[in-house]
Amino acid sequence: MSGPLALEPDGKGNDTLSLRLAEERTLALRTVDEHAAPERTLALRTVGAPATPEHTLALRLPRHEQREAVDRLAADLADRAGPAVHPYEIAALLESEGLTGEAIRDGYGHKDLFSLAAAVYDRVPRAFPEPTTPPDPWRPDHVRCLLRGLLFALPGLAHLLTARLWQSDGGPAALVVAGLVSWAWGQALGHRAYLRLAAGRREAGRTLLAGAPLGAVLATAAGTLTAGPGLAAALFTAGQSVYLACAGVLLVLARERLLLAALGPLVAGAAVLPWWEPGALLRVGLPLLSLLGVVAAAGWVLRSTLTAAPAPNAVRPRPLLSLPYGLFGLAAGVLVLVQGRWEPYAVIVLTVSMGPAEWLLYRYRGLSVAALRATSTLSGFRLRSAGILALCLLAYLAPLLPAALLTGAEPAPLLLLAAVLWTALLLQAFGTAWVPAAVCLAAAGAAGALALLRPPPDPVLLSLCCGAAAVVLAGWALHTLGRPSAHA
Repeated sequence: MSGPLALEPDGKGNDTLSLRLAEERTLALRTVDEHAAPERTLALRTVGAPATPEHTLALRLPRHEQREAVDRLAADLADRAGPAVHPYEIAALLESEGLTGEAIRDGYGHKDLFSLAAAVYDRVPRAFPEPTTPPDPWRPDHVRCLLRGLLFALPGLAHLLTARLWQSDGGPAALVVAGLVSWAWGQALGHRAYLRLAAGRREAGRTLLAGAPLGAVLATAAGTLTAGPGLAAALFTAGQSVYLACAGVLLVLARERLLLAALGPLVAGAAVLPWWEPGALLRVGLPLLSLLGVVAAAGWVLRSTLTAAPAPNAVRPRPLLSLPYGLFGLAAGVLVLVQGRWEPYAVIVLTVSMGPAEWLLYRYRGLSVAALRATSTLSGFRLRSAGILALCLLAYLAPLLPAALLTGAEPAPLLLLAAVLWTALLLQAFGTAWVPAAVCLAAAGAAGALALLRPPPDPVLLSLCCGAAAVVLAGWALHTLGRPSAHA
């Protein structure tokens, strides 16, 4: 083949374009008469050759109605075909719609499924919508968190009613020692019960049934040995220990409303104290009635858990796993005790704030999961994680400042102690227990030793101990929780 290539009309007045290869050979591309064939056809043949089938290559075009059918199909599938990155995805979609080969050929004018899928792919613009945001798996129960904050503080009303009966004969020291033992044991038992709760309510109930009475006995024994021979102090120490054990059972099994109902007589008795003197009988009888109600409620709840079906192949966790939680409970108790020795009303504020603290623990986890979806780099997630930690800490500490000023307490020790407790609880929520336990024990040991060596109140000492612990725990939280794997 030599000479120039020319694309020109053939000069004969019909719908033909001629591709001239050389003077003696020409290819003509023309439209066949529509009246002679019901479909649009392009015929490619050599000019001058006879118009016979063996000298003509005919390319059939789809009918106009078939092209419109493909357009309608593409419009119908636009929302599902838009995110496709290859025609094969649309082919799978068309196949799921039940299209047969005959329907594709007759209805859409294509030879097979893949040809039709390619046509639809070309007609639909690419669109990649953002996935719908799933529900927050860590959405907190607002009412439950509020109730837990109240339930942590309401038992203190019993001290208002009964204080004059046990203040002598070493009563305060006995209650403090028994309270520390109960807090430490309750934290460890609660963690172990939550681990068993993952297997089933029956397993958690059996753990609580064995551990709660033992904790009450240990706390009572420790308090009685501290109080000495006084009968009143021993009885009130036993009552406090039994209450804390039974209340822990109800809180672990999420029966806060039942516990609140059992505390009704105690709340009613304390509410009338500013206007009416109830007398010794009611001062003892109302707390005793609430104690009996809490014991009955705990027994009823435990009985219901023991009737549940046992979990198959349930594995008992090692007791050592719960040890750091118990040590943290002991350290937290000492720190709160030192704070209460200087600022008694600050302890009430701190106790009530435990409800919002738990709510913020849930919010931190929810915000961290949202940060995982919103970032694509490790540095970006670390930055967001630091911001979330600062935001939650600020949200927890901000209401405590006016509360401290209203109660006449020094703000700095209260805020720093609250920061230590919340950050330690946050790390525990992610399974990091030994570091917060060790840091809090060191802070509690230093604060307790300084309080014994320097009896006059000095909030600066507690501020130094809690400030150092807060810095260490915050840094460890940034290091540990700034990794995406911690939130997987």
